Amino acid sequence: MKATFFITYVMIDGWAGIAAEVLRLTPLIMFHLKNTFLVKTELDRQAAMDPGCLEFATSEPRLQLYFMLGHVYAPVTPLILPFIIVFFAFAYMVFRHQIINVYNQQYESAAAFWPDVHRRVLLGLMISQFLLMGLLSTRDTNKITLVLIAQPILTFWFYRYCKGRFESAFVKFPLEDAMVKDTLERAIEPTLNLRIYLQDAYIHPVFKKSELEKPVPVDDEEENPLIQTTRASRMNSLPESDNEA
Repeated sequence: MKATFFITYVMIDGWAGIAAEVLRLTPLIMFHLKNTFLVKTELDRQAAMDPGCLEFATSEPRLQLYFMLGHVYAPVTPLILPFIIVFFAFAYMVFRHQIINVYNQQYESAAAFWPDVHRRVLLGLMISQFLLMGLLSTRDTNKITLVLIAQPILTFWFYRYCKGRFESAFVKFPLEDAMVKDTLERAIEPTLNLRIYLQDAYIHPVFKKSELEKPVPVDDEEENPLIQTTRASRMNSLPESDNEA
């Protein structure tokens, strides 16, 4: 009964949400309202047309929810899997187009979300395996159930292996890049006393007794590199064309 409810939920919320993402009716209506009552100059028009950026705080947990539903209810009602697959196929095509051609990219996370996504995907897989074991135990298949005990154990071992093998790449700065930055820093600021600088480097300027001379940022240290998208390339080319005109 619950699986039937979630099949309907995936069709109504998931498929309709993807269609609404393509149409973007709310931003379209807001643009026309701003264009009618607020736009006075060309800069105001550009601001009204700004689509914003993709909200990872809402979109990424939503995708994980549908993935979890597919994992959990697949042993009980495999009929839910085609609906989940269709949702992710449409979501891939739509969000790929929106990220490249519509949304502005405000930051580059360098796959910082992936460890959390990986942990939750494997957690959903383990829940699915336990549900399958419970379902088979009610069908007088105890021998098969005993064999399936190895599945969650191997899945947990795989999670621990991936955590120990790859998590450091997401939470620690690469040693080679750190050596390059240290070398450049010594060349540009040979007299910089790093210990004195770090004593109040993370203190708010209001609470500092004296302002130390800050080193020049090396290799754009304070700015994360952004991947060029189609929309960003168009926006960057507009000022150049205006200057040529």
